[in-house]
Amino acid sequence: MPILDELSGFEFEDVMEDVFRNLGYTNVRQAAKTADEGRDILMDERVNGTTRGVVVECKHTGTVGRPVVQKLHSAVATYDFDGPKRGIVVTTGTFTGPATEYAQRLRDNGDPYPIELIDGKGMRSIAEEVGLDLYNGRIEILCDETLRPTDPTSGTDGPVREAFRDIENLDQTKLSTPTTHATFEPVVLVTATVDAVFETSVGVIHRIDERMQFVVRAARTQPRILDSAVASLVSENRGQTVRIEGLDLAADFDDHEVQRFGKTETEYKQWAVDRLKQHHATTVSYTGDNNVDYHKECVPNHSDISVQSIEAVYLPDIHQTTTIQEYSYPYAYYAAGPSRVTHEDGIHECVQCGDADAATFTFCSNCGSINCESHIKTERLEQEPVCTGCAVTDRFALRRKYFYSEANRDAFADEYAAMPPHEKARENVPAAIAAVVGTVGVLALLLVQTGLL
Repeated sequence: MPILDELSGFEFEDVMEDVFRNLGYTNVRQAAKTADEGRDILMDERVNGTTRGVVVECKHTGTVGRPVVQKLHSAVATYDFDGPKRGIVVTTGTFTGPATEYAQRLRDNGDPYPIELIDGKGMRSIAEEVGLDLYNGRIEILCDETLRPTDPTSGTDGPVREAFRDIENLDQTKLSTPTTHATFEPVVLVTATVDAVFETSVGVIHRIDERMQFVVRAARTQPRILDSAVASLVSENRGQTVRIEGLDLAADFDDHEVQRFGKTETEYKQWAVDRLKQHHATTVSYTGDNNVDYHKECVPNHSDISVQSIEAVYLPDIHQTTTIQEYSYPYAYYAAGPSRVTHEDGIHECVQCGDADAATFTFCSNCGSINCESHIKTERLEQEPVCTGCAVTDRFALRRKYFYSEANRDAFADEYAAMPPHEKARENVPAAIAAVVGTVGVLALLLVQTGLL
């Protein structure tokens, strides 16, 4: 049967490891290849509340005979597992009559170690369920599950309105509805264990026994591990997903895009294994039996790493833009219902200098800008905030004054011209005080020089 023809035997085992994981088996891992015991893949399954061990023999051949089935039966019997056990022989080809009869006889006789046979036809049935491309062995990731892109209690606009809440001088009731674009980014949640022991003539010098979980961006670019905050958002909400096809995306968003998974599950598994090998690689120093110091590079083997699961899910990346007068404010976050991780905040950023760490931000209703403390002033005529970017300025009483417009400046100029001297002095109190102090000082000096003081 012309399926998976270009794969080697070991590559076929890699594919089947992913297939069984997708079928719901747990603790799926390849057996050590140091000895041929008729065990290629080991895994567990739950049957009526009981965990059963499963031993798999993979045969990438045209025909499988009775000896292979008998050998697997013995391998299952000697497999060190505390509980019921069974075996599976999976092949891309067919089984001979004697092989089929032997497996049937085990079942008919109630043998404690039954053997299931999966041939090329059975593979076709599996392919439809897990997305396996029968002609190249690739398991395409099929996923319709996404973290919730919106919080039902606050609506699509809720996060943006919450972000604007602490902007001073801003009337939220006058905010326009933001434009919203949703991108459903593919990610995979990888769970793996590393169990490696490194020995020399002096005994064990290094041991790794660790279970790891990380989230990988799975778009068409190179795989990349997400930062801890986004990874936590995915892992903590993985059990509360919804189906994309069940969402009314057109009603919630002005535009949306569902990206494709960039690689196959097999490729992500291999990438994870390679990364874990690199992550755990270390050089260990030890003293030999001859009291000589040695250095050994300890790198886990492929068989030391078991990828327990690769869970695919979509991560909503929500981009919202709110336009106020002549300014547009972007706000972007990864969403999981009421939870989110913000990755772009153009609201809390001064439009004049780009400062995003200011203690307070103030809205200028004259032009629609948001500003830090250094770029917001008080408008002289109306006593309201105005930014340095749009304000019209002029000097009165040797001090710079800020106005919404030239009309306001001219109106104040008329007022200023009509002010008595003492009121003009109030426009620059520090300067007036300095002038008085200076005058008193000059008078005191003259009095001293004339002998009157």
